[in-house]
Amino acid sequence: MTDKLPRDFYLQDTITVARALLGCTLWRRRGRELLAARLVETEAYLGANDQASHARRGLRSLRNESMYLAGGHAYVYFTYGMHWCLNVVTQEADIAEAVLIRAAEPIVGVESMRKRRPKAKRDFDLMNGPGKICAALDIDRRLDGEPLDGDRLFLTAPEPGIDEKEIAVSARIGVDGSGDAAHWPLRFYLRGNRYVSAYRS
Repeated sequence: MTDKLPRDFYLQDTITVARALLGCTLWRRRGRELLAARLVETEAYLGANDQASHARRGLRSLRNESMYLAGGHAYVYFTYGMHWCLNVVTQEADIAEAVLIRAAEPIVGVESMRKRRPKAKRDFDLMNGPGKICAALDIDRRLDGEPLDGDRLFLTAPEPGIDEKEIAVSARIGVDGSGDAAHWPLRFYLRGNRYVSAYRS
């Protein structure tokens, strides 16, 4: 296991972080159990000026309070009455920008993940969506605001690194009602990777 990503990694421009997270490994410690997944798809959310963001127009509430922490914390929220989603908070405190973790490839603790995702018949269905990632890794509101260089939730750099040619870009998914922001090219994923949420063979 390589060293945890340093706190200043998360203080970079949000789009830079969203791209740089591809290939990184997300680790989740549950007591004595350690789970891990390689990130293959992310989406950037750009705070007050982004109509698709939970912090659009400077909105602030109990739900999104963790978005206003300094970069390097987790923002975990509940959606559609059934799914938890994990975001990586970026930039300085009070800017409220974040990166949604959209899809990942399970690499450590796969059997444990399968028990929490019994409907997933194939490994590439285990984590090909933000809610599926949280279910597989047992991430919920308890980890909202968690430091990403701590013991329960942390990230390590990719080995080897990702070449820019491997990164594909598109509009974000599921933000159709957010005006012009619905078309912003802020979804990043590993080209041709079948673990992404909208993989097409």
